[in-house]
Amino acid sequence: MDRVGLTRRLVRRFVAGTTAEDALAVIARVNGQGLKGAVTFLGENVASETGALAAAQEYMGLLEAIHARKLDAVPSLKLTQLGIDVSPEVCRANVARVAAKGLAVDRLVWIDMEGSAYTQRTLDLYATLRPRYPNLACVVQSALRRTPRDVERLIELGATVRLCKGAYRETPAVAYPDKADVDRAYGRLATRLLQARAEGRGVYAGFATHDDRMQAHARERARTLGVGADGFEIQMLLGIRPELHARLSADGLTVRVLVPYGEDWYGYFMRRLAERPANLVFLLRSLAHR
Repeated sequence: MDRVGLTRRLVRRFVAGTTAEDALAVIARVNGQGLKGAVTFLGENVASETGALAAAQEYMGLLEAIHARKLDAVPSLKLTQLGIDVSPEVCRANVARVAAKGLAVDRLVWIDMEGSAYTQRTLDLYATLRPRYPNLACVVQSALRRTPRDVERLIELGATVRLCKGAYRETPAVAYPDKADVDRAYGRLATRLLQARAEGRGVYAGFATHDDRMQAHARERARTLGVGADGFEIQMLLGIRPELHARLSADGLTVRVLVPYGEDWYGYFMRRLAERPANLVFLLRSLAHR
């Protein structure tokens, strides 16, 4: 797929490439379009302390390069890549390394959310490190039934929060099985985060969605609650519905595009299709728009 022209172009639409230089070039292009960037080094479930440290060092190098090139971007990392399956201590030390580098160059560091088996550990690690590293941000998923409680905890912390729908397949006891329920939950959670912002709670929300209905809901609720365009942002994946970027930016909204890269691009690419059948439909629709 990476060697044949047609499929290579398809891959490169969604993945910057295999190296940090590939990602930095795409971020520069994204910034040139008036958009902010986020960057993720692909790879999950690292099984060794050495591998986890290498991932942390990759992110530290990214932060240094972003700062040196004056790019507008932040890293977005997964705890399974930084060693949470090795030990909590190893993971915490690696996240602290990246967060400290981010603090030194005045950049947020997003901690991604993975499957529900990691939800509590992710939120606990975030709560432990955030007092020392206020530049840490975290993610919640509207698909999970527990998320309203988690959002209240994050509001108490005055957190920077990314709200996404969630792409992991979960049991009905853990997550809403129907898309309509996930969407309704997303709307309620978006409203709650914006309410907290309007109340002066220090919360800043990134609404990660390619669904223009959800984007419109967030915008309408922000207007109703008196939250300005600087009080939230819209986040989207590289290559998904890029036609929305200019429209949102023209309306004065902050738009952030997540740029993935790494040797593990094939796993990322295929998981986006395999996690939910709707993702394949979304991909085909996106290609049809193109």
